[in-house]
Amino acid sequence: MGLRRDDGLAMIKKPKRSIWGEHTAPGRFLFLSMIALFLVFLGLPLFALVLRAVPFNAGGWLSDRTFDALQLSLVTASISAILAIIVGTPVAYFLAREDFRGKAIVDALIDVPMVLPPAVAGLALLMTFGRRGLLGPSLSAIGIELPFTTAAVIIAETFVAAPFYVRAAKAGFASVNRGLEQMSALLGVSNLQTFFRVTLPLAASALFGGALMTWARALGEFGATIMFAGNFQGRTQTMPLAIYIGLESNLDSALALSVILIGVSFGILALVRLISPKGVTLG
Repeated sequence: MGLRRDDGLAMIKKPKRSIWGEHTAPGRFLFLSMIALFLVFLGLPLFALVLRAVPFNAGGWLSDRTFDALQLSLVTASISAILAIIVGTPVAYFLAREDFRGKAIVDALIDVPMVLPPAVAGLALLMTFGRRGLLGPSLSAIGIELPFTTAAVIIAETFVAAPFYVRAAKAGFASVNRGLEQMSALLGVSNLQTFFRVTLPLAASALFGGALMTWARALGEFGATIMFAGNFQGRTQTMPLAIYIGLESNLDSALALSVILIGVSFGILALVRLISPKGVTLG
């Protein structure tokens, strides 16, 4: 019985070679040293912060400022993530499926909040919704005041965090096999039913990962919030703002909130890796 072509290729296939080659021990040591140095650079400050906060101090961990900031942050970040999902899902689907004139401009506009300095984002929101802003007088005329309110916190967080969901969702929808959607259409299934029964389940991991990243980004928002919503305990003072104030008035509270945010960050990354081993793609 003769060998098949695939068997012959397998027999002559060369084994994988290390990127270091056969005689590059110094190069390998250099690269590993740089990796170790980089990991120490990233990990040492986090370790120092946790080490400093480990001695339990009720004045910091159980203070009213800590609980108020934690509660407000969880509520506003969750609302922001929900708004991003509701609005961002159809936007991401349309961008993933349709080609139109000006699409590059739309993509760039969605990306802007991701790279814009948060303070600039907050000032832009203030110039739009503030009392003397573009829409402020019209909103005031009907009794709506947004700046320095809890609603302003949600708007600021949504502005800077929603693009993360749109990008992840767009990549997820783009990865769905169009043939499966076409097959569903041939079977007489409506476009809406196809979206919910075929497209959405196949892109679910990307959407869920994007939602988690959006929630985490909203939870850690600082610059846009303090510019547009201010820093009032129980109303607009989220965890990052409470940490900033705590540096001057209550260091234990700032340390406690910082440890909580570190734990949340690691938890979010672990969940994202669990549902998508390759991570969330921002396409």
